[in-house]
Amino acid sequence: MLTVQWSVDSLDWKGISAQEITTRILDRVENGSIILCHNNSDHILDALVMTLDRLLMQGYKVVSVGELVLFEDYSIDRNGIQHKN
Repeated sequence: MLTVQWSVDSLDWKGISAQEITTRILDRVENGSIILCHNNSDHILDALVMTLDRLLMQGYKVVSVGELVLFEDYSIDRNGIQHKN
């Protein structure tokens, strides 16, 4: 079992609109970001469609956490971020 931490919190659980969720994510995302979303929040399905469309248009690639995590030859900085050695 591997422990990971998200780097972008959508705050979708607060009941904010799909547009607010999308804006929050897009304002904070960068290469390698892990975005936290909850499957039972009110507007997450609409927000995901908008967010994923925009991220793909901006050239991002959506991958699983397993594809992001380094398993060998890495160090972890004081913020908990992995870096390839």
